[in-house]
Amino acid sequence: MQIELVQGDITTLTVDAIVNAANNSLLGGGGVDGAIHRAGGPEILAECRQLRATTLPRGLPTGQAVATGAGRLHARWVIHAVGPVWDADDDRSELLAAAYASSIRVAIDKGAMSLAFPAISAGVYGWPITDAAGIAVRTIRANDPGFPVTIVAFNRPVVDAFRAALSA
Repeated sequence: MQIELVQGDITTLTVDAIVNAANNSLLGGGGVDGAIHRAGGPEILAECRQLRATTLPRGLPTGQAVATGAGRLHARWVIHAVGPVWDADDDRSELLAAAYASSIRVAIDKGAMSLAFPAISAGVYGWPITDAAGIAVRTIRANDPGFPVTIVAFNRPVVDAFRAALSA
């Protein structure tokens, strides 16, 4: 399977689907979520509001993913995946893995042929990057979608953590 690691801004990639590290509300937030909503424009938020008004009135559960159009991004879809908040006293690793696996399933269902992931839960949700990278790489490999996957790291420490996980 082909996994590429790049350092940069996920909103600038030209791929079929970009994964958004979303919150349960789907209505935007900080970090990657806010960047995707800003770069993608109001179309993404409108689709998220429609999901909340119809099929997801309570929001998207942690560990699950759902797709919208990509608005002004260089992608066809944004796959909104809700990762868990880190808690040292409660192992939520299965939920983090589920967010990656659900994203891959949604991408396949949409007919995507390329997919880009951020480091889900490793920003404002506080997941330690070394652990988050290991879970991400193991889950992507275990759920090989049959097309290229790009992991987009925003900074050098994230690149280093994913490089180590890819080498393991």
